[in-house]
Amino acid sequence: MKSTKSLCPECSAVIDASIIEENGKIILEKTCSKHGNFKDIYWSSAKQYKRFERYWHDGDGILNPIGTNGNCPNACGICSSHKTTTILANIDVTNRCNQACPVCFANAQASGYLYEPTLPQIRQMMQNLRNETPVPCPAVQFAGGEPTVREDIVEIVKMAREFKFAQVQMATNGIKLAKSLEFCQQLCAAGLNTVYLQFDGVTEKPYIINRGYNALPLKLKAIENCRAAGLTSISLVPTLAKNVNDMQVGDIIRFAVNNMDTVKGINFQPISFAGRINKEERMEKRITIPDLFDLIDEQTNGAISGDDFYPVPFVVPISHFVSAEEGAPNVEFTVHPHCGTGTYIYVEDGKMIPITRFIDVEGLLEHIDGLASSGDKWLGKSLGRIKRMTSLISALPKYIDTAKAPKSIDVKKLFINVLKDGTGDATKEFHRHTLFIGAMHFMDLYNMDLERVKRCGVHYATPDGRIIPFCTYNTIHRTQVESKFATPLIRVRSKR
Repeated sequence: MKSTKSLCPECSAVIDASIIEENGKIILEKTCSKHGNFKDIYWSSAKQYKRFERYWHDGDGILNPIGTNGNCPNACGICSSHKTTTILANIDVTNRCNQACPVCFANAQASGYLYEPTLPQIRQMMQNLRNETPVPCPAVQFAGGEPTVREDIVEIVKMAREFKFAQVQMATNGIKLAKSLEFCQQLCAAGLNTVYLQFDGVTEKPYIINRGYNALPLKLKAIENCRAAGLTSISLVPTLAKNVNDMQVGDIIRFAVNNMDTVKGINFQPISFAGRINKEERMEKRITIPDLFDLIDEQTNGAISGDDFYPVPFVVPISHFVSAEEGAPNVEFTVHPHCGTGTYIYVEDGKMIPITRFIDVEGLLEHIDGLASSGDKWLGKSLGRIKRMTSLISALPKYIDTAKAPKSIDVKKLFINVLKDGTGDATKEFHRHTLFIGAMHFMDLYNMDLERVKRCGVHYATPDGRIIPFCTYNTIHRTQVESKFATPLIRVRSKR
């Protein structure tokens, strides 16, 4: 049993919680003195929970935090008790939307006010993110609401490029992308790197349940327009719920495989019971990352299994290696091991080959971490760099099973180039040959674990200068922030 802190689903008070194993599952239990006992599934497989926990890495967080220590999660700012830098920042550019989904975090009509930061406010939020030390936030994602309803979204994307974010992303339902090829071309020219496309399945059923109408034709048209416009980095984002689209996991993967020229990844998001969803459906629809593993295994006939997946902090040794090579701190994915997961697959002659089937990834990353920690880690002296790379090149063959590796690519050369090049052209080349499959299970008030919050790497930037972890923003801070900077809808309508 482990002890942690959580929140009461009724009053959001910070309360004690226990993480226990029960019937092969990991359960979170907690009691509020006012509202009684609560119990929820934390991870549906104790075996996978323990496997992932082996890769726990704590970082040093942000060296110039905002906010006071000791009042988590109410004093998010981000405070000095936070363990992880901002790996990906969300900026909500509006709470308006051209859909009204029951599983959404935000909606202007439901809230009764318009939240739409000004361009100067958005510029300042980006500046705050890039001012973070020791590593400026490397990636920003524009979200909402639906960011494409803003007429100046292209200008906002251009602004992000001016701040030299390595990744500029946009989370969208794809409606406007589907309706306008010219709009897609404008986004591409402005410097948008990745489209996070809401994508719940390959038939109409999950869209009718999740979105209220059959949105599949629009999704397909959006992908077609992105392809034609040169926006060839789409990540499909299915909101996953039991008895809604869990039976389509394999079909979604196969769809992505058939569109790898444009679709570079899938980011499954098990449903979070925040926003407007009916809380009574929680136990009926709750799905966790190990549930997803089982679905992938079953629906790909074992071509991809849960053991092909690793937690986000598994790749921390690569960050250490790149930091040693560059002679400067690099972003480290020191996220809580039970927040998210991922793997890469190659596709050759229609066959899906997870990278774990031909590379001893555990042994290789252990070797890489040893190389990174030997000698002067941050100095990056020429001799040290030569020794590290020479050692890696000589050791790499014993970690690669060439008989099982794809024949159409030199895996050894590509992997070495990625480590040499960091996030440059070699990494882009790697992604041209692979499909990323991942999942991020965002928390709600029922399964909230404040130890996970302290290690969150996906943060929201807000107009008041704060940077807030994703899960606490969407459960307790969103309404406060939006109402503080909102305009009543009645005033907005009167001006039109």
